[in-house]
Amino acid sequence: MTDETACTINATFEAAVAEAPEHLYLEFSGDAYSYARMDGEVERFARGLHALGVAPGDRVVGLLDNGPDAVICWYATNRIGAVYVPINTAYKGEYLRHQVSDSGARIMICDSEFLGDVLAVVPDLPELEQILHTGQAGDAAAGKVSVSPIDQHRLDAGELPEVDVAPSDLAMLIYTSGTTGLSKGCMVSHNYMCDVARRYCATIGRLPEDRVWLPMPLFHITGISMAILTMQLRSSAAFARKFSLSKLWPEIERTEATFVVLLGTMALMVANAPDTEESRRCKGQLRTLIGIPMNDHIAGIWKERFGLTWCSGTIYGSTEAGQALNARYDERLPDGSCGKINDTFDVRIVDADDQELPTGEIGEIVLRPKKPDVMFAGYWNNPEATIQSWRNLWHHMGDNGRVDEAGNFFFVDRSKDVIRRRGENISSFEMETIFNQHPDIAEAAIHAVASEFMEDDVKATLVLQPDAQLTGPELLEWATSRVPRFALPRYVEFREELPKNASGRVLKFRLREDAVTAATWDRDQA
Repeated sequence: MTDETACTINATFEAAVAEAPEHLYLEFSGDAYSYARMDGEVERFARGLHALGVAPGDRVVGLLDNGPDAVICWYATNRIGAVYVPINTAYKGEYLRHQVSDSGARIMICDSEFLGDVLAVVPDLPELEQILHTGQAGDAAAGKVSVSPIDQHRLDAGELPEVDVAPSDLAMLIYTSGTTGLSKGCMVSHNYMCDVARRYCATIGRLPEDRVWLPMPLFHITGISMAILTMQLRSSAAFARKFSLSKLWPEIERTEATFVVLLGTMALMVANAPDTEESRRCKGQLRTLIGIPMNDHIAGIWKERFGLTWCSGTIYGSTEAGQALNARYDERLPDGSCGKINDTFDVRIVDADDQELPTGEIGEIVLRPKKPDVMFAGYWNNPEATIQSWRNLWHHMGDNGRVDEAGNFFFVDRSKDVIRRRGENISSFEMETIFNQHPDIAEAAIHAVASEFMEDDVKATLVLQPDAQLTGPELLEWATSRVPRFALPRYVEFREELPKNASGRVLKFRLREDAVTAATWDRDQA
């Protein structure tokens, strides 16, 4: 593990290659890359980017699913001092156009399956000059934009300049999810990403000998930081292209994984799924599950059914800050806590005037760094949003929380997701934690619906387990002994799936917009 001094992605990777060249680094569905093999492919493509005129500070966009090129293109971009811009592969149309245009990239790399979506927005991307694609889609042209296979730009010979990259230099633009408006590009330095990975390691207790399996996308900060953490440990990880409930246990068995990283919704789905031959054979193979977020109920199921020794999701953060709060793997915090202050950030709970609130009171979570270059450097091309988020020299997270006397922080809700009903504030997060414990429910989203009484009514939008039969009245009867009366949903709707972005986050604003549909059961009208 590297020390805590300022560092770069480039220097960390070069040190790993020098110390463990033939050790397995990353594996993608059986395609294995040692540190030396990855280094060779990165060098070849770095030459290609340089030949295309990419210079330090230039932005290179990647629209790539999990696979070798998602890492090769990233490291090659950073190696020549340029800035990598990974984009959510679910984006198309205006979502895609906005991020490519906002970044000002001249070169874009995409999987061939996304080439049609890219070409559809090319007329509105005046700065884009080159599109490199995986696969065999063939050469093409879209106006002034040249389109060619990425394989033509993997060069075994040619100039490759030595670029001196500093810890404070930008490594990436990582765009926020854009759940409430246009997504913003977080300017992320080399040292920021190295420090995020270091803090993850201190939190999750990952060992160099752990075999890690994860389906987290490499355009998401969790997947990105796990790739960096792996090389910090000179260790190895297996990235799945996508999360698949049916393929999870076969893949864990195949890779001999001892450590798995999932979103909390994925962990919940696995916990509620029936046993399979593979899950039975793998019992005791896994040592650790990191599920974000994770509660004691889900952790208990994983430990009992699958033989894990430790499960945790006691982490709170954002793309802007990485982990702002966390608990170490060997700490035991109260159920529901999202962590304590770490060595990197000062975190407080404040009111609407940014005055710190007393212990136990709910307010907005704000933070600021204790060290240089451990947090985002602002929003790309958006100084107004940067200034707004840094009111009174504190970064405002847009989340409500509280802290107890022992310094344990508790996430209450997104500020915009808090439900106000009959004079009481209701946490959708806490409600979802309870409703997800119902044996017939696969996923729950609790959200506000406008009320005729000027506050909110509560709606539960739910996805049932396969073959489960549950009605609104039955659910309310079950919930009556588990939630306060004022928090009982007025509305219940069952759906086949919840609307989500590609990072797995439920799009609550869409559910609020849908409000009461023809399929909604209304307790007051029943």
